[in-house]
Amino acid sequence: DRSKISLNTTNIFIEITALDRTKLEIVNRMMVTMFSQYTSEPFTIEPVQIVSEHNNETRVTPDIAPRTAQAEVSYINQCCGLELSPAEICTKLTKMSYRAKPSTTSPDIIDVEIPPTRADVLHQCDIMEDVAIAYGFNSLPRDFPQISGTIAQPLPINKLTDIVRVETAMAGWSEVMPLILCSHDENFGWLNRKDDGNTAVKLANPKTTEFQVVRTSLLPGLLKTIRENKHHSVPMKIFEVSDVAFKDLSMERKSRNERHFAAAFYGKSGGFEIVHGLLDRVMAMLKSAFITGEEGLENAAATDSQYYIKETDDASYFPGHAGTIHVRIGGKDQEIGSFGVLHPTVLQNYDLKYPTSVLELNVEAFL
Repeated sequence: DRSKISLNTTNIFIEITALDRTKLEIVNRMMVTMFSQYTSEPFTIEPVQIVSEHNNETRVTPDIAPRTAQAEVSYINQCCGLELSPAEICTKLTKMSYRAKPSTTSPDIIDVEIPPTRADVLHQCDIMEDVAIAYGFNSLPRDFPQISGTIAQPLPINKLTDIVRVETAMAGWSEVMPLILCSHDENFGWLNRKDDGNTAVKLANPKTTEFQVVRTSLLPGLLKTIRENKHHSVPMKIFEVSDVAFKDLSMERKSRNERHFAAAFYGKSGGFEIVHGLLDRVMAMLKSAFITGEEGLENAAATDSQYYIKETDDASYFPGHAGTIHVRIGGKDQEIGSFGVLHPTVLQNYDLKYPTSVLELNVEAFL
């Protein structure tokens, strides 16, 4: 009962325990400023000194000093489509509980003091948003700014992905989006592949056997999609363009992503020529010309980017019905993927009764 708050409570001591100091201080400021509205002398608080000699963190809390930030006048006007002066922007910010004044260092800079209750203000875009609110969203000019800071540019890898995605869909293939996590057997054993321990990113404490590793190939997701949709008519032509992950101890996070493209044909015939045709279409769309290794044969359309295929002996594929995909960009050769008819044991592992041909390649080579 001693800690209960009633209508007769006159003194309140706020004690908070947390694992994250930043979040703790945010909550502390919020609670203190909220209660300060109802004190006998409004907006007054009594700070507390925390003695922490063992780690030299002795301090007085709460620290309700305003944070300082800067915002560019040109950026605010550019995003809002306005032509406000620094003084007018400061007036608008005052309405939103800021303290703002034109900077003495540059006429395009405004010095802003952020109140302790505004932990959400992290960037000058947040300040710009409050200027727009104070001005009135309905009062903003209804035209397209000539120079706008609000239009994003796609990342090159995403733009390339969209090109591959659209062209494949236009060729009659259906896109699927399976989960990025899978079981260890689905990623390795069921594809007749061995785990060397240095390839896949493994979950430390998986809740189920379905989510043990981050996929290193898009094929398990495609094959599981076909397995769960076997009641549909054949043939099935599906594809996916998404990320896979690999261990990489040279990276700070000890792993890296790769953007892969994969497709699977499931039908009563092998479909090798169909995925081969899709490969040719995708490579043509990426402006990579096919070249052969036969003496005297040259492709007149060959540009700076060419590709060729080699027969491979991969346990995932039926013997004699698979090949690796190689590209030569700027005179440099690299293997980017493989395609072929899956081995019968792979089909049995995924409970598929018809032949299946697949294709998978790394699209990052074309950036």
